[in-house]
Amino acid sequence: MGSVELLPVGRRVAYWRGRRKLSQQVFADRLGKSKSWVDKVERGVRRLDKLSTLQEIARVLRIDTAALVGRDAAPVQATGRGDGVERLRAAPSRYEIPLGKRAGSPILPVDRMLRDVGYAWTTFQYARYPQVVDLAPDLLTNAQRTYACDRGSGRVPLVEAYRVTAALLVKLGDAELAWLAVDRAMLAATGDRDLVAAAAVQLGQVLRALGRAREAKSVLLAAADRIAPAAIDGGTPSELSLCGTLLVQAALAAAQDGNESAAGELIDEAAGMAERVGDGCDHHRTGFGPTAVGLACAAVAVEVGDTCDAIAWHEKATARPGWRCLPTEHRAAHLLDVARAVLVGATATAVGRASARGCWCRRSWR
Repeated sequence: MGSVELLPVGRRVAYWRGRRKLSQQVFADRLGKSKSWVDKVERGVRRLDKLSTLQEIARVLRIDTAALVGRDAAPVQATGRGDGVERLRAAPSRYEIPLGKRAGSPILPVDRMLRDVGYAWTTFQYARYPQVVDLAPDLLTNAQRTYACDRGSGRVPLVEAYRVTAALLVKLGDAELAWLAVDRAMLAATGDRDLVAAAAVQLGQVLRALGRAREAKSVLLAAADRIAPAAIDGGTPSELSLCGTLLVQAALAAAQDGNESAAGELIDEAAGMAERVGDGCDHHRTGFGPTAVGLACAAVAVEVGDTCDAIAWHEKATARPGWRCLPTEHRAAHLLDVARAVLVGATATAVGRASARGCWCRRSWR
């Protein structure tokens, strides 16, 4: 057991799967994953950095989670946590409006709320997350009060406040709380096709963060169908941006679920819409365009473990003028994805060389 604790997490999964006499296919079925997903985890191509996924694997293998993560247990549980999250957790639990508790700060007009939400989004897109953590609790409270007084015009800032909060919480690693925020966004958006599609973008991100890739793909495709124009040529940039972004998110969900062919088809469909929109736009805070689709191609390649393709798409997309038009947050997330792909590729190459040397030595000895 002492030597097992020194193995990478994926190798530990393989070890315990072997101890339980489970094939990769049976193990995958019990997890609700594909055999390809299990294989990539065990080879170290896919990282296991979500505590919920580790706990589910441990449950299927009938072992304690600590047997999988070992020394890594504390960092995995602490990922993205901060004191500011507690303020965000408290904000949705006040229920001031349903309970009739409207005392306190004055109710802000809709135009002021739209400016405040816009500022929060811009701050998030510049990756200034601590500032957004400070802004979000009051933003949610004020948006709820404004909506209670004007359920027509007040709906847009309320949905946007929940959207930016959900996006922030995904970054902070609290996908469960993000799900609460995006669920409220979807409920508030009901009846408005554009708002539902915009909220569904964050819903897809949240479900993927929770490891529910198949559900994410289903929801995202349903939302894309609702917003899709009858013909690409007749779609507005706003519609195409929302529909294309939903297709990109669905492609990432398909890749996460091990369905590489479906991911490629969805990316191709989104690429046609991106050409119509062009770079330099940010409809509904999507940043959608040809460059964003190029980065998504790299992200899909990272998900399926194709390091060479990931790097090739990265080099092509970042050479486009549209690269500099993307928000800082988007570019930073992409660079982290590619860095992970390069690291995995370098590790696999080193292991392969070491294995080849070992084989040569054994042949020589014989």
